[in-house]
Amino acid sequence: MTAARLVIDTNVVVSGLITADPRAATAQVLDGMLAARFPYLVSAELLAEYRRVLLRPRIRGLHGLDETAVDALLTQLALNAAVREPPPFLGHVPDAGDRHLWAFVASDRAAVLVIGDGALRRGSPEAERVLSPRQALSLLSGHSA
Repeated sequence: MTAARLVIDTNVVVSGLITADPRAATAQVLDGMLAARFPYLVSAELLAEYRRVLLRPRIRGLHGLDETAVDALLTQLALNAAVREPPPFLGHVPDAGDRHLWAFVASDRAAVLVIGDGALRRGSPEAERVLSPRQALSLLSGHSA
C-alpha cells in the first residue's frame, strides 16, 4: 500500500490546526498536506466541509483564523491535492454524514481514509483502509503501525 492516496477527514484537519503540539500526529498530517509531502485526495464537497467546520464560532475561537486566512489555508490544501469528485456511494457506512469520504475509498483502490474517530475506524467496512493519523504517518514512512 505504498502508493496510498490519503483522504483526510475533517476532524484530523481541525485537530491539526488547533493542537498546541507540533509533534502531534494530526499536526504532522496537516503540515504534510500543506507542504505536499504525500498524495491526498479532496473533493469540492470535502473542501466545503473543511470550511464549514473551520468557520464554526467555537472552532474559530480555538484556531484564531479569520475567514480570509481559512480560505487561504483551504486554497493551499486544494492546490497540493488531487481534486476529484468520486461517484455517489450507496453502500453501508458507519456515519452517513461521512458518505462522501467512503465514496473515495469505494472508487479508488489506493485511497486510504485517515480519521481520528476510533469508533468509526472500528466500524469500517474496510478496516485495513481506514487509519488513525499516527498509522497514516507510519504508512507514509514505510513502517508498520
